[in-house]
Amino acid sequence: MDSNPGAFLREFRTEKGWTLVEVSEKTGIPVSTLSKVETGKMSLSYEKLVRLSRGLEIDITRLFAAPAAPPVSTLAATGRRSITPANEGPTIRTGTYNYTYPSADLLNKALNPMIIEVEVRSIDDFGELMRHPGEEYVLVLEGQCEFHTDIYAPSLLKTGDSAYFDASMGHGYVAVGEGPCRILSVCSAPDADLKSSLHPID
Repeated sequence: MDSNPGAFLREFRTEKGWTLVEVSEKTGIPVSTLSKVETGKMSLSYEKLVRLSRGLEIDITRLFAAPAAPPVSTLAATGRRSITPANEGPTIRTGTYNYTYPSADLLNKALNPMIIEVEVRSIDDFGELMRHPGEEYVLVLEGQCEFHTDIYAPSLLKTGDSAYFDASMGHGYVAVGEGPCRILSVCSAPDADLKSSLHPID
């Protein structure tokens, strides 16, 4: 159970402006016991929980309620923004993919988007599966591909299909059919970790 009567007691007592001595007087529970309950060093028996709820004049169920979520603070906008025209952005070509990087002018991004043209058409020609920190989301923009991992069986992804996965798992995309295959990949890994997993063609 995620309930925490001690946390509730501390919050409720602070809200009322009561000391532990005052709560002890209201409930008949020793100050030392109340202090240990508030700091998570001791739990209360049902009998003492009843005494606590009666002394505080609250319903006993409030002692087991989930803590209230902290108020959402107003975050200051950073003003970061990047617009990339269609088919523009730096590119990197590897033996398996041709990468185009939109929003490349923004450094230290939380998310890294890539437009990938999948060139390889056989998993035998792919080589070692890629892996990098973070998570990855992929959406097929054109054509279809097989999504390979080192844990799951291959999945066929068609235009409009998508997948979200743990990118530390070995993974790779293989084009299916004769036509082009383009995908959008968005990774939470830092730029340096992504670039280090590539093998560019000079």
